[in-house]
Amino acid sequence: MKTIQDILTSGTAYLESRGIEGARHSMQSLLVHVLGKNKTWLYLHYDDPLSEEQLVPLRDLLRERGKGVPLQHLLGSTEFYRREFRTDARALIPRPETEELVEMALSKVQRKPGMKVLDMGCGSGIIGITLALELAATQPEVVMADISEAALSLTLENATALGARVKTYRSDLFSAWQPEENNAVVPPDGFDLVLANLPYVPDGEEVSAEVMHDPATALYGGADGLDIVRRFLKEAKPHLAPGCLVLLEVGHDQGEATRACMEELGYTHTGVLTDMSGKARFPMGYATADFMPTGTETKEGSSNA
Repeated sequence: MKTIQDILTSGTAYLESRGIEGARHSMQSLLVHVLGKNKTWLYLHYDDPLSEEQLVPLRDLLRERGKGVPLQHLLGSTEFYRREFRTDARALIPRPETEELVEMALSKVQRKPGMKVLDMGCGSGIIGITLALELAATQPEVVMADISEAALSLTLENATALGARVKTYRSDLFSAWQPEENNAVVPPDGFDLVLANLPYVPDGEEVSAEVMHDPATALYGGADGLDIVRRFLKEAKPHLAPGCLVLLEVGHDQGEATRACMEELGYTHTGVLTDMSGKARFPMGYATADFMPTGTETKEGSSNA
């Protein structure tokens, strides 16, 4: 009978032969999932034998992982900002860099009671839900929008499971703010903080087998990857309160181009923040009073620094 150590070694070798990055981590995670234990338990029981009954579901998962099916899809969840979020094929798999995006926003935003927050292109809901929970003391109004009905259903499942108060809207960027029907519910605006992780992969660019399991609508953004980002930055302007912080996640080589677009559109104090690998992928800027529609009163207490 094979031991846990035997299975870990052979499974890791199998995944490596299939070109899976982080093969040992994947194998450990699958073992923990199948056995219903944690990694500490695993380390202490390497010499324990595994029964054939235990190996059957593990083999099935290992085979799927070898095909490039994301680990998060096989496990059904992923950790983000110390919380467990459901993940599946309905939305983009959360990336580690997105945690950094949230951390930067929380460190820079001016917190005030009743602040309005927007997560555009929310996907599984990790950004908006995390902000709703981390800013709970301010009783924020958190709006989450996505073009995909399936993604929004996943967002609602995560919000319910984690006890986050959010509002969701199906919207092609800001299309929900211009309803075609008289009885359509228009989302709030005058946002104080806006985060967006929109599609930014250039059309035709090859992606890994794992990324191919993400919805195409969450990946591709035109010839240079920034078509949707540019449209978002332009359409967002009348919906932002003066001093609103706008922070985006883009590709590792798109930060400066996005920042330049923000500056051309009139955003102030623009810049590009780097991730932990030193890649400039988080362009940011602040809204000005000039963005507001004519006749809209300027909110007091806003800041652009």
